[in-house]
Amino acid sequence: MPQSYIKRILDARVYDVARETPVDRAELMSRRLGNNVWFKREDLQPVFSFKLRGAYNKMQQLSEAERQCGVVAASAGNHAQGLAMAASRMGVKATIVMPRTTPIIKVDAVRNRGAKVVLHGDSFEEAADKAQELVDTQGLVYVHPFDDPDVIAGQGTVAMEIVRQLQKPLDAIFVPVGGGGLLAGVAAYIRYVWPETRIVGVEPEDAACLKLAMERQRRDKLPEVGIFAEGCAVAQIGKEPFRVIRETVDEVITASTDEMCAAIKDIFEDTRSIAEPAGALALAGLKTYVEREGVSGQDLLAIVSGANTNFDRLRYISERTEIGEQREAVLSVTIPEKRGSFRSFCGALGRRNITEFNYRYADPGSAQVFVGLSVVPGGKDLAGLLEHLAEKGYEAVNLSDNEVAKLHVRYMVGGHAPTSLEHERVYRVEFPERPGTLAKFLAGLGQRWNISMFHYRNHGSAFGRILIGVQVAPAERREFEAVLDTIGYRNWDESDNLAYQLYLGRRVD
Repeated sequence: MPQSYIKRILDARVYDVARETPVDRAELMSRRLGNNVWFKREDLQPVFSFKLRGAYNKMQQLSEAERQCGVVAASAGNHAQGLAMAASRMGVKATIVMPRTTPIIKVDAVRNRGAKVVLHGDSFEEAADKAQELVDTQGLVYVHPFDDPDVIAGQGTVAMEIVRQLQKPLDAIFVPVGGGGLLAGVAAYIRYVWPETRIVGVEPEDAACLKLAMERQRRDKLPEVGIFAEGCAVAQIGKEPFRVIRETVDEVITASTDEMCAAIKDIFEDTRSIAEPAGALALAGLKTYVEREGVSGQDLLAIVSGANTNFDRLRYISERTEIGEQREAVLSVTIPEKRGSFRSFCGALGRRNITEFNYRYADPGSAQVFVGLSVVPGGKDLAGLLEHLAEKGYEAVNLSDNEVAKLHVRYMVGGHAPTSLEHERVYRVEFPERPGTLAKFLAGLGQRWNISMFHYRNHGSAFGRILIGVQVAPAERREFEAVLDTIGYRNWDESDNLAYQLYLGRRVD
């Protein structure tokens, strides 16, 4: 039963290395949402993540013989840093297996703390398999990042501090979810001490392994996992965490990439600290909950779980923030191809701030304009704008939720394909970013099919994305997609995507 964790949490050995982090009132977010919003600042730990707690508590439970063998773990970075620091403090040799998609800032931090780093695979699961191999071949002791009672108890000390610091029950607490260790530890303690507090897990919508398990009432494995929030990129919830979570947690909320980016900005504006995507998950879920339920005047807390992100990823985060906040809209608007039409269109937009304007001459009849502009969050302002433009005679399409538009088309608006181009199919591809990956993708395609369009952008060190046009005859389409799947990267057929058709596809007169 989850109650068995209370004594474990109270007895957990964490404060030799971890610090008691503050609970800060988020003044700006509180005013904006009309609730009392609190941040539990686990980004202020010595390794900039809560993971140090569970790793050190587990190390304290090992026998002297186990410590002599050395420890090994698989981790995307934060557990790795926690275990490396714990092992260094205790004089134990540590080997960390990390996916090759792990941001270099985390890899370097682990090495700098004296642990041996082995880079293997593109996911946590592949890294975990390698770590188990080292257990079998070298006799190392495996320290699991989340599926272990001692690790869960160490993470549960976060809740113990929250209760002591606030001294009155919260209306709801929001906890990020990867493998479930933090959520299980926090939920076990909060449910026992504050039984009326609503406990909400928050996970990325493209790595929602807990949501899947809650819906099916069993631990199933996701066929693929998004890697933007690499700290939560887990395909299957832990066995022991799920046993606790299913008895203590009220619901699971998912957050999109844009919503995480917006939450990173929110945390920065209140604290001047930059959370990693997984670290901002809880706030993204809190905001969704407030909007959905319409609550006001409540005490709501989000755990800011980590701040280990690469600086070069901030470019991508910044680009997605305004859309994630619903403060920017991306529209495709058809205007007449004649003198004065730009001025008339801008006049129809009024005094709105235009964030982006892309156009290229296509034909003498009409022009397609790709425009980004500021809007008031909530949807009513955008809906009113679209209605206003329609009344003015403009055909406008909202592309704010169109991934191809946001990731690629806005950077490559330059005209339609020539009418002589036949059988173009368009695919969006996402892959882990490391040297040689792009070459591997192109080599895998071979030379049988002609590439008619190609756009690639690096979005920080974790992942890259491609928009590719390929001439594939209808009879060969199934064979081509089989080749694409064999390469092994996530891909989507975007041939019918409206943004592509409006700006890049073959014009049909």
